[in-house]
Amino acid sequence: MRDVLAGVRSRGRRIERFCYGLGAVLVCAGLFHLVVFAVDGGPWYGPVSWRKPATFGLSFGLTLVAVAWVASYLPIGERGRALLLGVFAADCVVEVGGITLQAWRHVPSHLNRETAVNSAVSTVLAAGGAVLVVVLGVLAVTAFRANPGVPAGMRLGLRAGFVSLMIGLATGAAMIARGAAEVGAGHQQQAYHDLGFLKPVHGVSLHGVLVLPALAWLSSRTTWDESRRTRVVAIAVAGYGLAIAAALAYSLLR
Repeated sequence: MRDVLAGVRSRGRRIERFCYGLGAVLVCAGLFHLVVFAVDGGPWYGPVSWRKPATFGLSFGLTLVAVAWVASYLPIGERGRALLLGVFAADCVVEVGGITLQAWRHVPSHLNRETAVNSAVSTVLAAGGAVLVVVLGVLAVTAFRANPGVPAGMRLGLRAGFVSLMIGLATGAAMIARGAAEVGAGHQQQAYHDLGFLKPVHGVSLHGVLVLPALAWLSSRTTWDESRRTRVVAIAVAGYGLAIAAALAYSLLR
C-alpha cells in the first residue's frame, strides 16, 4: 500500500513540475515578444500587434503555474488532478501558440474569418476557450468541497481566487460573444475595435487565483494564530473584490 501511495504522490508531483516548467516557457515566450516589440515597433493596441503574444504568453504562463499550485490543495484524486492539469496545460499551449502564429503572420487572431486558415485558427482558439471554462469550472467547484485538511485561511483564499478566475473567464467570453455578434452582423472592423471593452476587469480578475492563495500561504508562515490569518485573508479578498468592481465600472463607463 505504501508503494501505491508513493506512486500516486509521484504522479501528482510530476504533473505539477511539468506545468511549472511549461508555464515558465510560456512566460519566457511572452517576454521574448516584448523584446520583439521593442525592436520591431508597431502599434501596442489593436488587433494586430506584438502586445497579444506578449501579454497572452505572460498571462497564460502565470495562470498555468498558479492553477497547478493551487490544485495541489484541492480535495481531488491524483489521477483526476493530473488529467485536468494535463488538459489545461495543453490548452494553454494551443491558445498562446495560435495567437503567436497569427501575430507573426500579421493578422488578427480572434474573430478572423477572412480566409480559411484564419477561420480555422479562430475556431481553434474559441474551442480552446470553451475547454478552459470546463476544466477551470471543475476545479472551482472542487474548491468549495469540504476540505478540513487545509487551513481556513487557505480555503478562503482558494475559493475566492477561483471565483475571481471565473469572473475573468466570464468577461473574456462576453468580449468574444460581443465581437462574434458584430462579425455576424457584417461589422468586422468594429468587432476588432470593441473586442477588448472588458479588458481591465478581465485582466484584474484572472490573476486572483494566484494573488489570494499566495497571500494565504504567506500568512501561514507568520506566528499569527489561524483566526488572525483568516481575517487578514478575508480583508484581502474584500479588497480584491473592490478592485474587480472598480475595474468593471471603469470598463463599462469608459
